[in-house]
Amino acid sequence: MLHFILRRLVLIVPVLFGLTALVFAIARLLPGDPVALAAGPNATPAEIAAYGKEFGLDRPLIVQYGAYLSGLMKGDFGVSIYTRRPVIEDLRAYLPATLELVFAAMFLAIAIGIPAGLAAAAWRDKWPDYLSRVVALGSISMPRFFLGLLLQLLFAMWLGWLPLGGRFPITEDPPALVTGFLTLDALIARDFTAFSIACQHLVMPAIAMSLSPLATIMRMMRASTLEVMQQDYVLTERALGLSSRLIMLKYVSRNAISATLTVIGLYFGWLLGGTVLVETIFDWPGLGLYATKAVVTQDFMPVIGVTLVIGTLFVFANFAVDLLYGVINPKVRTE
Repeated sequence: MLHFILRRLVLIVPVLFGLTALVFAIARLLPGDPVALAAGPNATPAEIAAYGKEFGLDRPLIVQYGAYLSGLMKGDFGVSIYTRRPVIEDLRAYLPATLELVFAAMFLAIAIGIPAGLAAAAWRDKWPDYLSRVVALGSISMPRFFLGLLLQLLFAMWLGWLPLGGRFPITEDPPALVTGFLTLDALIARDFTAFSIACQHLVMPAIAMSLSPLATIMRMMRASTLEVMQQDYVLTERALGLSSRLIMLKYVSRNAISATLTVIGLYFGWLLGGTVLVETIFDWPGLGLYATKAVVTQDFMPVIGVTLVIGTLFVFANFAVDLLYGVINPKVRTE
């Protein structure tokens, strides 16, 4: 198992190095002059040149990349041209909000999608299967930004059950910062009022983000379960008189979930990179909203930082999926 983990970790290094080179080159070669935009409309050419020299933008691109890579090794993601704040400080402030939203969305998708997929396969061509098809089709077809607006209109504007947006009311004191996840921090502080408020703000954006992965996980789990149910060992277990529930929960689900793990790992990375619309609609202070503001001002250092963080998390999410493969199927460890 240790050799399996080390082999996967070694493969991560060239992936991350290639990601840094690609993102840095694309960000610097895009049209526009972020220095002139940050300096202001009344800045003279000399002031713009001095501003660019201050951030090292007058040097060749390869030299800039070397300096940036050297800074990354020390945990330095550069400085925002527009705000002059270190990017690492902004990432530390915004990343927990995005991760909390993505984890909540994936929890809903997995907790509902896997049992629903098993039920659809167990009752194939019956009402649970037909219901899962309708839910999956509707979830895939519904754009997240449109669903978010519908949720706001129904639960915030018409019914008044949930807050319209934001992560925590400015009129309330948030729990003490420990993990950056407001729900967990509230539980750690045993502040159940703050926990309830945080959940109320979290539920609508989490639902808006969860439906698409939920539909995919559900359909993938159904297809994998039906395939496993046709295997000889399952037919043998039925012939031996084992109960259908025991066969489904102990033998079929364990083997059927392997293919679904791939989808879960891919969707985790996809949700990290796809939070922009949902965070903008719900005014959720995460990486998506932060990146949107940086793109509008052509502030490429935050954009590079956000992309690298999302790419790194995506790589390690797939690494975690590889480890789960090894736990579920020991044959994978020897490949």
